[in-house]
Amino acid sequence: MKPNPALQSENVAEYVLYLYQIEAMIRTLDFNLDLIDQQLIAPAFQDPKQGLEQLQWYEQIISEMQQRGLLKDGHIEHVDEILVELIYLHNTLLTILNDEKYKGLCEHANEALQAFKVKSNMPNRHDVEVLLHAMFMKLQLKMKKQEISPETEAALDLFRIQLAYLSQQYKRMRAGELNFVQN
Repeated sequence: MKPNPALQSENVAEYVLYLYQIEAMIRTLDFNLDLIDQQLIAPAFQDPKQGLEQLQWYEQIISEMQQRGLLKDGHIEHVDEILVELIYLHNTLLTILNDEKYKGLCEHANEALQAFKVKSNMPNRHDVEVLLHAMFMKLQLKMKKQEISPETEAALDLFRIQLAYLSQQYKRMRAGELNFVQN
């Protein structure tokens, strides 16, 4: 379903993961709007007006995914824009703001993150993108009720903590509470 716009400001990582899930569902249902209506929208919305609004939203997402050639992977422009903002914020926290807490979280997760990049064939992807993909992988495994090893769970917990802090700082950035020129 169409996400609440406030979620982007409140928890940007959760918002991005939700949109990843929407893209995955669209692909699973072969970009078929009728199937999306039957399996996702109709069971959830009794009000025809709300159902139509949801259907139109999915139609827009499907159209963009098809036009951009995102049939098997990749993300809609809105997700890419948020990812750019998160990468900018990540780099700003590490360099301009010299955020010691964030630096520590990054250092603590780095070894596991580099190992995940190799195992997931994402060696050239930015750390923030890899963190989000790791969390999406965890979500998919949990939905499939697949077991996650204790070592992987520990690594994913490090990623979750780093993303939570980054999301918190994103909220502050969007609210105008971060001062990028004072450091």
